[in-house]
Amino acid sequence: MIRRAPQTAIALIFATLATASAAQDGFTLTSPEITDGGTLPAALKCTRDGGDGVSPPLAWSQVPDGTDGFAVIMHHYPRGTVEGRDAPSQYWLLWNIPADTREIARGNPMSIGDEGADKDARTTGYTPPCSPPGAAHEYTISVYALNDDLTDLPQQDDIAVDWQTLTSAMDGKVIASAEFSFEN
Repeated sequence: MIRRAPQTAIALIFATLATASAAQDGFTLTSPEITDGGTLPAALKCTRDGGDGVSPPLAWSQVPDGTDGFAVIMHHYPRGTVEGRDAPSQYWLLWNIPADTREIARGNPMSIGDEGADKDARTTGYTPPCSPPGAAHEYTISVYALNDDLTDLPQQDDIAVDWQTLTSAMDGKVIASAEFSFEN
């Protein structure tokens, strides 16, 4: 279950992340399988929809000086939630990604970084998008360049880490961010 933060705390987190994004100076996130603004390829959909349900490949470039590591978040705002007020549904929470990392392969076979709770907080790891038939939802994947370790977080996968926990741990440590969105 996603815990909700007080409105002011969520607003502060978004303000911090938005400021970092505005100062990104060319820091970019891409995927060889997903086009920004496009639709999720069939192979990456959930198994119910014929996909293999693994995480997409990601790559980032033009990393800012002073980057000590990275975090990745994939999220979606379900109907009835408001960005900047409510916590989104989390589909992938990944931190402790080494500073020399520039890509994560499809399915993250090297187990780069540490993972938080899946969408339903049943296990750790990636949750593939599985939108209701006939309903397209927008999902966003973001990478954050961090200037310090996330010492408030465990140094291993942990189901107790949700969106609020990860974003709070990143507060004041994001020096740049990049993202792309897609529909499913």
